[in-house]
Amino acid sequence: MKIEDEIKGRFRNEYHKGMINLVYTVNQLGYQFMLTIKAHGLTEPQYNVLRVLRGFRSDGPVSINFLKERMLDKSSDVSRIVDTLFRKGLVNRKENPADRRQKEIDISDKGLALISEMPECEKQMDQLLGNLSPEEVSQLNHLLDKIRS
Repeated sequence: MKIEDEIKGRFRNEYHKGMINLVYTVNQLGYQFMLTIKAHGLTEPQYNVLRVLRGFRSDGPVSINFLKERMLDKSSDVSRIVDTLFRKGLVNRKENPADRRQKEIDISDKGLALISEMPECEKQMDQLLGNLSPEEVSQLNHLLDKIRS
């Protein structure tokens, strides 16, 4: 459906329309994805942290700063997210012996089990762009990279 029909609005120009269309689409996709992970008791940032920890598990424990650099939402309070995941038993956290102000974080067995129970989240993420061909997704990625550069 066209953005004009979705929000029943008008736009100053194509740039304005593009920006509104992008924000509206991101919000819709984010909401659909949030519903999927919420069923597992997680928020998007918590899911993001668990995925990063799983992906870098072979590298050993990581720091809060390491996680911050890899977060999708750069304004996330990673320390608070890790505290919540720790209370849920999904991550392990210990002091870094070289610098007691730093914490070493890794995913727990319970966290790994939860992530491995969530393959539908991966499928859901792919399906959110399912209206596009692989070539169109590649073009979309190129255009989004170009917008950010």
